[in-house]
Amino acid sequence: MGEWIGIIAVAGFFATAIIAVLGGLCIAALKTLRGGPSRKGRVPDMEETQLIQQIYHGLNRMEQRVESLETILLERERKGVEK
Repeated sequence: MGEWIGIIAVAGFFATAIIAVLGGLCIAALKTLRGGPSRKGRVPDMEETQLIQQIYHGLNRMEQRVESLETILLERERKGVEK
């Protein structure tokens, strides 16, 4: 049971890293497609800001889920040891 905690922790770490990298790539792609700053740059900047905020909130929710799973697994492991 203990190995599952490690597997989930590693999977959570890699999932967080992958989402962060993909978010950065999306932002870089948007900047490249847009062709750099322009006079109308405020609207896309707001869109990028919203996208970054969505990614940030998604990462926070995923972190909470991973922590909840770790807690559940630790509780199950403790109950298994006590029996």
